Amino acid sequence: MNTLPAYSGARISGCWALRADGSGGGEGSLDRLLPAVNTTLSPRKRTTSQCKSEPPLLRTSKRTIYTAGRPPWYNEHGAQSKEAFVIGLCGGSASGKTTVARKIIEALDVPWVVLLSMDSFYKVLSKEEQELAASNDYNFDHPDAFDFVLLSHTLRKLKQGKSVKIPVYDFTTHGRQKEWKIVYGASVIIFEGIMSFGDKELLKLLDMKIFVDTDSDIRLVRRLRRDIMERGRDIEGVIKQYNKFVKPAFEQYIEPTMRLADIVVPRGGGNMVAIDLIVQHVHSQLEERKLRWDMAALASAHQAQPLPQTLSVLENTPQVRGMHTIIRNKDTNRDEFIFYSKRLMRLLIERALSFLPSQVRVVQTPQGQDYEGRTFHGKRITGVSILRAGETMEPALRAVCKDVRIGKILIQTNQDTGEPELHYLRLPKDISEDHVILMDCTVSTGAAAMMAVRVLLDHDVQEDKILLVSLLMAEMGVHSVAYAFPQVKIITTAVDKKVNDLFHIIPGIGKQLDSDLTIRGSNKIFFIQLCEKIKRSLQFLNQFL
Repeated sequence: MNTLPAYSGARISGCWALRADGSGGGEGSLDRLLPAVNTTLSPRKRTTSQCKSEPPLLRTSKRTIYTAGRPPWYNEHGAQSKEAFVIGLCGGSASGKTTVARKIIEALDVPWVVLLSMDSFYKVLSKEEQELAASNDYNFDHPDAFDFVLLSHTLRKLKQGKSVKIPVYDFTTHGRQKEWKIVYGASVIIFEGIMSFGDKELLKLLDMKIFVDTDSDIRLVRRLRRDIMERGRDIEGVIKQYNKFVKPAFEQYIEPTMRLADIVVPRGGGNMVAIDLIVQHVHSQLEERKLRWDMAALASAHQAQPLPQTLSVLENTPQVRGMHTIIRNKDTNRDEFIFYSKRLMRLLIERALSFLPSQVRVVQTPQGQDYEGRTFHGKRITGVSILRAGETMEPALRAVCKDVRIGKILIQTNQDTGEPELHYLRLPKDISEDHVILMDCTVSTGAAAMMAVRVLLDHDVQEDKILLVSLLMAEMGVHSVAYAFPQVKIITTAVDKKVNDLFHIIPGIGKQLDSDLTIRGSNKIFFIQLCEKIKRSLQFLNQFL
């Protein structure tokens, strides 16, 4: 399950559904801001709404690889410290809201932008309402047609950096599809819809409000062209619907909300002066919200403090000590290094499983006797590896947990800022209900581990259900993770005292862990760089097509 925005075709990054500009009956719902109307409006024929994610990256049939990483969106306490910047786009049907949104995103030129449409949040119709819709007597332009409670809840969570589920509305059945879309990881959210200023709770979530003001004749021409060419309707029917339903709804519900806008954009997507001013303001706001991690301060923050109680170190038996002697020796050959590292990983995973909750279970032996044993008390166990090196611990987990589900998080250090950056994420469905074993071979500063834990929390995994498992950790990394997430259990085979100026663990294991065990991880980084080159080449060619 890919949960990050992605780039696809001519669409610009974000999550949207096909616009639904139909209409129909109902009373009073915009008493939130505006008076009610009793007008009815018939729906247009539509295809199924979609929630598409789209990026600064390359998307394959199964994977989404980001070429621009997401920097930390939380502080050293592990808490959300900056919210996404939310732009609200309002305007009449066919006013050019999506075109304006697309041009804003293009001009912003920043990764991790989500485009969210109101059309995904139409209410599920009752049987009586479906009959009205079938006879073109249900008003889809009325405020009552939208699920403002779900919409406000979803936008609030997305603004807070949480993973959200977006309904997929099917306009042929006037209901929601069984599978919802997952959206996660937004620095900027562009929220567009005809009623995007139509609810007080929604307005509180908008950092910038833009009204797209397009002449009514132009909007009518656009509707005529779209409905006749794309939907096979006759000109008389389109004009009748516009005059009877769309125009009154605009005048009573949509146009009055123009006074709430911070910026009014005449002429829609053709007004590049207005779009440039909007982009400048958004850039300034993003710069003010930017977090800057001080890795040196993080390194010295917990010096001389006792190790936390949430830490469990594998018992330093002669066997464990002997295996450490082998994998720490710079003269150990590659085969022996891999063999003994895998043995330690197996012991480490077995140790981690002992911290999972269990309950008494009585079974009967072949001799007909009762045996009082133990069994796992939980829904599921899921493993999540922090790429690159964490992936090497997956075989050990699979060897002891039958049919365990595996997720992956790719986190890389920005060489200019020294900050961790999130590039790729693939988590199993419904992970929020699982006990998660988070795997990374080495933890020095704890920056990558903290980001991975934050990602899991954003997907509603409970903090006390996360076990961080690492072959080797530095005291600094242990303190950083435990300080930010005091309920996360930390399990390792050894804890070294120091990190050097390059934040490598001292005495450490050496470079073999990154060279012998993470060849596939290196290939991923090369693939990401190649994807970026391909993307730039395609963008250049598109200028001439």
